[in-house]
Amino acid sequence: MLLIVAPLLIPLFAAAVTALLRTRIAAQRIVGVGASASLLAASLMLVVHTADGSILVAQMGDWPAPFGIALVVDAFSAIMLAIAGLMALSVSIYAMGPDAAARDRAGFQPLFHSLMLGVCGAFVAGDIFNLYVWFEVMLIASFGLLVLDRTRAQIDGGLRYVFLNLVGTTVFLMAVGLLYGQLGTLNFADLARVAPLAENQGLLAAIGVMFLVSFGAKAALFPLFNWLPAAYHTASMPVAAIFAGLLTKVGVYAILRLFALVYAHDVAFFGPIFAWVAAATMVFGVFGAAAHYDIRRILSFHIVSQIGYMIIGVALLTQAAIAAAILYIVHHIVVKANLFLVAGAIRRENGSFALGRCGGLWRTAPLLAIGFLIPALSLAGIPPLSGFWGKYAVVRAGIEAEAYWLAGVALFVGLLTLYSMIKIWNEAFWKAAPEATAPIAWTRGERIATYFPIALLCATTMTIGLWTEPFAALAETAAASLLDRDAYITAVLGNAGQIAEKAP
Repeated sequence: MLLIVAPLLIPLFAAAVTALLRTRIAAQRIVGVGASASLLAASLMLVVHTADGSILVAQMGDWPAPFGIALVVDAFSAIMLAIAGLMALSVSIYAMGPDAAARDRAGFQPLFHSLMLGVCGAFVAGDIFNLYVWFEVMLIASFGLLVLDRTRAQIDGGLRYVFLNLVGTTVFLMAVGLLYGQLGTLNFADLARVAPLAENQGLLAAIGVMFLVSFGAKAALFPLFNWLPAAYHTASMPVAAIFAGLLTKVGVYAILRLFALVYAHDVAFFGPIFAWVAAATMVFGVFGAAAHYDIRRILSFHIVSQIGYMIIGVALLTQAAIAAAILYIVHHIVVKANLFLVAGAIRRENGSFALGRCGGLWRTAPLLAIGFLIPALSLAGIPPLSGFWGKYAVVRAGIEAEAYWLAGVALFVGLLTLYSMIKIWNEAFWKAAPEATAPIAWTRGERIATYFPIALLCATTMTIGLWTEPFAALAETAAASLLDRDAYITAVLGNAGQIAEKAP
């Protein structure tokens, strides 16, 4: 019970304590890093407990599901919690680098841990209404983080972010109300039990489309992705890194959870929709990246592009495709967050995010060059890095499901991704530095705080790439658990679910 609740209690405690320590910056950082490390440790223990396919359930207040609030952790949830813990620790350390004092005085620490509370809450939610609540927590905290520096560009990007997300959550709430009116329950396990038996499948499908729009806005799917490159490039680098790594994946997680569990019986209707959305998301995202010359905008468009690979798993809804999507999510969270951390270091070394004003970093900052090459080549899918295995698994799942055109689009987008990464490499690292280059001075402590998490995430990428088998096996277990509706229903509802399942 305590282990299941720990991913909520730890960030909640950290947010409250860092808010109370508002004027004591050093104490805030100690609490922040300690809480992030504790979150990672607790999440890894959950991975160990669910690695055999077990599903852990906690009924709040001893009210049994579907009447009470249930927290549910299966292998998929545990993996997402563990990777969230790793991101929290990396960004907490990185946030002690340049401009840390101004950020902390503006309230970075309590907002950051509030965001982690919302993210972890979404991953353990056992019903769709509480998933909505955690989305709202994330929205409030993320808006505060986005406008932390109070610049004109940040406020403009923040307003776009909030507007589209408010529209998305409004549609989400309407869909929740309609779903309850149709099926009389909001618990995921109970929904999985009664959804295939609903008389009005047309209305249920229409509600599913509303969820797709809401979660699609959060995940930045085509055509709802414009807010992301307009907002993320304005944020400070620690904030952009945690956004890039985690926030869109919460939308992907919600899509996978809902459509694999509740709408699995309607894959003939939703499968083609997801397939076209995935393809369009990959293509439009990578074209946007190829057209820009600002590092943050290139990386932001690549977030959009790579989300398409994950949605292929929902489109095909086979165990191999879901496992490939989960492996790709893990790889992408690590790689994308790391590339934003590297982008912050490039600006520090070269004084700008604009590629035209960068250059010469291969000679002046060779460690940073290596720190860029590893996640960049991994994002492009170069073997033996983690991105290669993620793309290989996605393409193989597409071929096995005879979705040859979808596998072809994934390969084509991979080539354009490589082009974008080579563009950053040539401009920022390989070419000679422009005369107007003006590096920003930084202390040794700031440099260590910046480079350590970059090295940590590079090591993680290398580990996944060179020691793929246990990660692939865990993704297979998570996919099997996600698709085993009977096991989920029994774990959450117990005998009540089994009896109701057999009732005429």
